[in-house]
Amino acid sequence: MKCPPILNAESERLEALADHGLHSKKTLPSLDPVVRIAARMFGMPMAAVNMIGDDHVFFAASTGLNAGVDMSRDVSFCAHAIAQTGVMVVPDTLEDLRFHDNPLVTGSNGVRFYAGVPLFSPDGHPMGALCVLDTQPHRDFTSDDQERLHELARMASDRLELHRIEIYSERTRPSFEEYAGSSASPVAWFDDQGSIIAINTAAALLHGYHPSECIGRPLESLLSVQERLRLREGMERAMQVGSLEGIDIPTEVRGLRKDGTEFLLGLSLFCWRHQGHLRFESVLKDLTVQRHEEAELRRLANIDALTGLANRACFYRRIQEVLLVPSPAAVLIVDLDGFTDLNDTLGPVIADAVLQKVAQLLATFAGHELHQAHLSQGPMAARLGGDEFALLCPGVESLEAAHLLAQRVLDCIQQATVEEHELHLSACCGVALAPLHAHEALELVGNADLALHEAKRNGRGHSFIFVQALRMQAVARHLYGIELHRAVDQGEFVLFYQPQVNLRDGSLAGAEALIRWQHPQRGLLAPAAFLPALEEGPLAARVGAWVLDEACAQAAFWRRNGAPMLRMGINLFSAQFRVNDLLKDVSETLMRHGLPPSALELEVTENVVLDQDAVVLDTLRRLRNLGVGLSFDDFGTGYASLSLLTSYPITRIKIDRAFVQGMLTSKREASVVRAILDMARSFDLEAIAEGIETEAQLESLRREHCNEGQGYLFAKPMSAADFELAYGLGLTRLATRR
Repeated sequence: MKCPPILNAESERLEALADHGLHSKKTLPSLDPVVRIAARMFGMPMAAVNMIGDDHVFFAASTGLNAGVDMSRDVSFCAHAIAQTGVMVVPDTLEDLRFHDNPLVTGSNGVRFYAGVPLFSPDGHPMGALCVLDTQPHRDFTSDDQERLHELARMASDRLELHRIEIYSERTRPSFEEYAGSSASPVAWFDDQGSIIAINTAAALLHGYHPSECIGRPLESLLSVQERLRLREGMERAMQVGSLEGIDIPTEVRGLRKDGTEFLLGLSLFCWRHQGHLRFESVLKDLTVQRHEEAELRRLANIDALTGLANRACFYRRIQEVLLVPSPAAVLIVDLDGFTDLNDTLGPVIADAVLQKVAQLLATFAGHELHQAHLSQGPMAARLGGDEFALLCPGVESLEAAHLLAQRVLDCIQQATVEEHELHLSACCGVALAPLHAHEALELVGNADLALHEAKRNGRGHSFIFVQALRMQAVARHLYGIELHRAVDQGEFVLFYQPQVNLRDGSLAGAEALIRWQHPQRGLLAPAAFLPALEEGPLAARVGAWVLDEACAQAAFWRRNGAPMLRMGINLFSAQFRVNDLLKDVSETLMRHGLPPSALELEVTENVVLDQDAVVLDTLRRLRNLGVGLSFDDFGTGYASLSLLTSYPITRIKIDRAFVQGMLTSKREASVVRAILDMARSFDLEAIAEGIETEAQLESLRREHCNEGQGYLFAKPMSAADFELAYGLGLTRLATRR
């Protein structure tokens, strides 16, 4: 856990905190609406205005936080937030080195997400922060969300400033001009007769007057007639007891402007003695603007800023309202096909226009066509984020009706046009029904989302209605992920090695390291059983680093014990280009095992290259400059293979097994093999054929002058011990497994 910084002007900051009368035994009720709005706006269970003391923190207002939360400054997220001027966002605390072992994260509160913006004193010293927190990580806290949090912070700062003025009025008073003359907060002083003796410009303008017009006027003249009696009675009781303590003074009244119009006015009264007489101070606020701002913030909390549709939080609430009736309903999740490519090729302006057009079509569809279909009242269109939209359709209860509805939605989207651009849009749709598939909002949307993923697996423009098997598959994937974590922690992965041979004389040229899973219940599992889940999960880079280290150690051992020129081929995961520094990992591994770079050949597939074009290209060039060999796996199976040969520093092409196994029966397959070998020679590259299973295939490849190959004709992938027996190498190295 990283402790928060101590600011340079720490003493001045603490003085500002004291000037506001803020301490751990006092909360500010005026800030309660701010934290409640923040929690609702962002759909978070926790929000707070947290003030930072010298060695502790305390809540000026909070909602949703446990009473036993650790209040030391060292563990406070907000103590970090006040060290910057903008919004501090921690998408996932477990992935942040500052907070992953923080008691607020590991304890009962279980904080996984944090966003906080500092609150400053009038002199610019950070006193605390307004923050929202969740027990779930969020990677979708946008710049618009940050601006909204800034707006709420400004509201909180206004209320802190009001409190500072209130505190200040209870201390030794300077002159009115020094105290409130230039303050942006409207302030007026009046005597025990109710006559105004001082007023600042902000207060006078609030009522339509010049300050000079107000001096000597009764304060009551600034209130509507129906409010005056209540104020007069309160002041009379205050003068009887010499204090406002315990006196019921209205805090919201109807103000009266010079032109006779009324408005909602916030009123805070304080009193003190001056030369034996009570004097009063009124701090005023135009609540009309505040109420409008609060209403606008509530509206923004429910609306997607780009499209004007309902946002995710509003959509969930609306579903729950329908299900509580209860009423049958369908939820449709819609995802645009190829939207990422559209954004990359036409730019974000056109992409946003597409989203707005689709939103308009869906809103029209929900507002008119669904009603025309005699469905129940209350359909809703929403944007859930990115290019994902949703429809809530009350009254739909049959699978047939849901299927027809989904098809109509997809047909509607295909009609979308944006200005002069001839865009042919399509989308996929997942559908779930209540109460057939779920009885509560979160599960219903989750089931529709699972159906959407299934629809996308079937190709563009498809829809799919949820079936329970999809949930079972999702649970299985989750359990499989847990098993993969155990496999990594318990060292259940092992490496097998398939020999790569010289086709002219059959001598050993190299070996390809292939991962296997020694499952404690299911036995030895081939890559097809677990590799897709591993590649898509968070463990790929970690396992890839282990494979690199294990295979290099084995190669170094074999080169010292009978195969001095052996080359080791290792398949790279896509994640290894994103996590850590692959070049550093490779160079350190080679050095650790005393292995020359030329003894290592790293294999990449077309998908790895295309997923992260710029990142991969730079890393591969650096690896090639180091002296490491680079092999292009499964060559010829993808559409971009030829173009990649011209720009990537590949040293070897691997001819895919499908071409090798079909070359004797298909002239086209044979032509592909011949063309690949010709290209390899033209680009001055080596080539190796995979999947050689027969002598006839071997002879054909020899005639085409293919120098190396691998396949079952020579050997299946085998353990290190079997590999050594087959090729007469030294005793098996004791493998270090993870």
